[in-house]
Amino acid sequence: MSIRREIPLMLHLALPLILAELGWMSMGIVDTMMVGHMANPALAISAAALGQVLYNTVAFGIAGILLGLDTYLSQSHGAGKFDEANRWFYHGLLLAGVLAVVLFTIIALAPLAMLHLPIDREVLTGSVAFLRALNWGTPALFLYFTLRRYLQAFNHVRPIALALVTANLINVVGNWLLIYGHSWGPIHIPALGVTGSGLSTSCSRLYLALFIAAAIWRVEHQHSYGLRGMRRHIESSRLRRLALLGAPAGAQIFVEISIFGTVTFLIGTMGKLPLAGHEIALNCASFTFMVPFAISVAAAVRVGQAVGRRSSIEASAAGWTAILLGAIAMAIFSAVLLIFPNLIAAAFTHDRAVIAATIPLLFVAALFQFFDGLQITATGALRGAGNTHAGLIVQIVGYWIIGLPIGCLLAFHLHHGAVGLWLGLCAGLVVAGTWLTTIWHHTTRSMAKKITVRT
Repeated sequence: MSIRREIPLMLHLALPLILAELGWMSMGIVDTMMVGHMANPALAISAAALGQVLYNTVAFGIAGILLGLDTYLSQSHGAGKFDEANRWFYHGLLLAGVLAVVLFTIIALAPLAMLHLPIDREVLTGSVAFLRALNWGTPALFLYFTLRRYLQAFNHVRPIALALVTANLINVVGNWLLIYGHSWGPIHIPALGVTGSGLSTSCSRLYLALFIAAAIWRVEHQHSYGLRGMRRHIESSRLRRLALLGAPAGAQIFVEISIFGTVTFLIGTMGKLPLAGHEIALNCASFTFMVPFAISVAAAVRVGQAVGRRSSIEASAAGWTAILLGAIAMAIFSAVLLIFPNLIAAAFTHDRAVIAATIPLLFVAALFQFFDGLQITATGALRGAGNTHAGLIVQIVGYWIIGLPIGCLLAFHLHHGAVGLWLGLCAGLVVAGTWLTTIWHHTTRSMAKKITVRT
């Protein structure tokens, strides 16, 4: 009965977040589709793929440190301590500024190493140009990432969804203008190719940050949470606590994304065609992943608020509800990938060779959807309970100790190529999904005992 009561509450919070995350992922998909219709689609998609994977691996690993805000903001909100939540938010903004500088510097220096990779020179040149253009949006990305955590912890998620939907419209127009180039009388916009795609995404991220900032101003004006009157002095102990809690979450994201980055690099050594197919399939798998990812964010908020209220039953129900919803959603996506692989691949490009390279990978993606849903929703529930270490340990074992060796064996020794590497990823996700769900089961029991003792 607790789960039945929790389902509508979870969906009320999760549905706008799902729309927001799908909107976020749609930017990358639109970029891939747009460059996929250039004169040389395999080259263009491959160049954008390398740039996106490198940026996302480093960016979301570093930005993941800010996920500690989910725990502190939600628990403070659940306990009714708005002033405490505001102080965490202020220190989150400070930490985000430092992290943005770190990322911008890393990405600016990355081409020095990239140009020495054993990958096609044309692909590397296009990838470097795309990466430099994408880096201009780094400050806005970190600002947006921090601002949205405040809104969702306080249950104001609709502005996030609206921001992502409208940002996608801006990105589509920007891609159309900057990738292909256009002229209207004296006005001439040069065709920038993959570089234009990166610039368009950067502009969209700036818009996102400004939109969410305006939304927070409006929410504060309506509800008076005390943001305008909060104390703005820096507490080093609070910054340290936020970083220490968030670091394992950021490391977990880095471990998860970097395994896909490593696989992208390995497939890149196989040539443009396998890499293009990999990028399309990865876009599809990432798109479906955004649904349970959004549910996991809602789980972190709901579990965190319940812990703040010292209700172990409510926290347990919230976590299991998120896991159930994530599993159902991914089972549906698995069926879609199995039934419509040709239609999905053809939406990205008309190149028959690229489509043929994509379809087998979509079949493998269909196999791991269910377990991908389990692992990310369980991770969100655990984060709400204050456990950011379990996901990191599980994913190191699942991806790097089990998944990658299996993938390399299948790809290079048994000559299954890109499909072999993806089957390795599938094995890692099976392990991670099963293990993290088991950990959440044990966490609900221990959480009930701790809350009972405190009470």
